[in-house]
Amino acid sequence: MDVFDELLRGVRGRGAVFGHSVLRAPWSLRFTDGAYLTLCLPLRGAGWLVPEGGEPLRVEVGEAAIVRGPAPFVFTDDPADGTGTGAGRARGVREVHWGQVRDTGTPPERGPELDNPTVLLAATYDVQAQVPQRLLRALPPALVVPDEVDCAPMRDYLETQLGGGRPGDQIVLDRLLDWMLVCTLRDWFDRPEADPPGWYGALGDEVAGPALRAMHEDPAHPWTTAELASRAGVSRTTLAKRFTELVGDGPVAYLTEWRMTLAADLLTSPELTVAAVARRVGYADAFGFSAAFKRLRGESPSAFRREASALGGVEAAAPAG
Repeated sequence: MDVFDELLRGVRGRGAVFGHSVLRAPWSLRFTDGAYLTLCLPLRGAGWLVPEGGEPLRVEVGEAAIVRGPAPFVFTDDPADGTGTGAGRARGVREVHWGQVRDTGTPPERGPELDNPTVLLAATYDVQAQVPQRLLRALPPALVVPDEVDCAPMRDYLETQLGGGRPGDQIVLDRLLDWMLVCTLRDWFDRPEADPPGWYGALGDEVAGPALRAMHEDPAHPWTTAELASRAGVSRTTLAKRFTELVGDGPVAYLTEWRMTLAADLLTSPELTVAAVARRVGYADAFGFSAAFKRLRGESPSAFRREASALGGVEAAAPAG
């Protein structure tokens, strides 16, 4: 199983979560919608991304930026005077709520490069699931990644789809932006300045990697350190030492934490009882599962489900049995 694919499978844009702006200097956009992730993609021109309390990052055509929320941030042509803190251009800062304002202009016809404004495409992602957050929590507040391949044709196609009014435009744009987001994240974690979690690097290790993949392929299996060590062809002692060095926890502790992450997402499914969730993550009964969940999460599965329901993550509470 591709663990990276598994972690990001649920990160999807679903309708009215993207917008585009045609920007002519002086301009500044302040994103205040509190999204978990925002993808910023210049289709033409360039700008500066200024995270709250952080240093400005230049973003040009051929690059993609990701901002981890929920703090607001600014995209501007002038980081010195376009963030709302300077005396000059601060009055021109425009608040952006992509859920309310989808398009803020029509891309102009292409002309001489100096006459072209900046055209920015942004997509927001409200990531509530616990599984992808295991990876996304390792992101810095803001990052910029250059295209590893020439994506100019894709960017041109994205621009032609904006406001086209053709059947299926929404789903096409959603999926294209999902693709851009995943490619950007994958390229980021391969960069030397990235700081991925220990388990991410351990996936490629010849000792820890097979054990990690086995646990992700079948988390409900009653894995032991000895059985996991046999997957890597090493002794229990060798696996435990190497796994702990790379991941930070031993194999059994990692497995328990991974099971509770999966369980947290399963608990948002109203049709599943706590006992059913327990069985899906490798526990014979709800009592042992509830004790492990409370030990790691600080609250019972039922309490977690009630909180998720209050936040909109569960349509209706399932019985606790």
